[in-house]
Amino acid sequence: GDAWVLSTPNGMDADNFFYAIGEDERFQFKDFHAPTHANPYLPAGELEKLERENHPLVFRQEYLAEFVDWSGVAFFSLDKMLESGIPVSYPIKCDAVYAVIDTAVKGGKDNDGTAIVYVSADRYNLKSPLTVLDWDIIQVDGALLENWMPSVFARLEELAINTGARYGVTGTFIEDAAAGSILIQQGRTRGWNTHAIDSKLTSAGKDERAISVSGYYHQELLKISQYAFDKTVNFKNQTRNHLLTQVTGFRIGDKDAYKRADDLLDAFVYAIAIGVGDKYGY
Repeated sequence: GDAWVLSTPNGMDADNFFYAIGEDERFQFKDFHAPTHANPYLPAGELEKLERENHPLVFRQEYLAEFVDWSGVAFFSLDKMLESGIPVSYPIKCDAVYAVIDTAVKGGKDNDGTAIVYVSADRYNLKSPLTVLDWDIIQVDGALLENWMPSVFARLEELAINTGARYGVTGTFIEDAAAGSILIQQGRTRGWNTHAIDSKLTSAGKDERAISVSGYYHQELLKISQYAFDKTVNFKNQTRNHLLTQVTGFRIGDKDAYKRADDLLDAFVYAIAIGVGDKYGY
């Protein structure tokens, strides 16, 4: 019988089955290449628009249907978050501020942290509508996170005042997993302004989520404030800017990703998806 295997290319790793059957003659598969420009109904100029709005390697993979080698590529380059090479000031006016939380089950040196990223959004700033205002990462048992939440809301109110947020605080968005589920339930009980991040986004893999927001990032729709850029925190006995190291250190298809802290990276990606994506975060 015949077998058809259809997918968007995803890396050139030898363990990638889709890549292997196209390259290894033992499988005797024939290639059928269908890049976006082969679509006869594609509007004129649409491909050029897609190329401008996407990371070069994402464009090659997602729209030219090419196998791309992601090894060693810094996916979120720092320069895209800067304005003329430097971080930005807090906005004088914005629509609203919000926070995104990625939680851990419990604390301890060998466990993940609970990360939070604070962001302002301004639909009238067409060039860069999002600004990272602040961030933090802590290690605390999941059961104690509810005692930590009031400080989150207090910080959001402070940031809303500092940025002249027209609509104030839109809420805190939490991944509905692990201790996050507890916080969301506590939010419903206590009347907190908390929201579960859509499951369509949280259920996607880390690489898929990163690729889904890469176009927004590549267009420089998000900037980092001077305060967030200069901030350092001691986490697991390391004092540094963990937001920058996690975000700029991310690599697609990293086999050793499970060994590295990525809580702030997850919150960062969610923040972009929520701020400029559609209701599903894409």
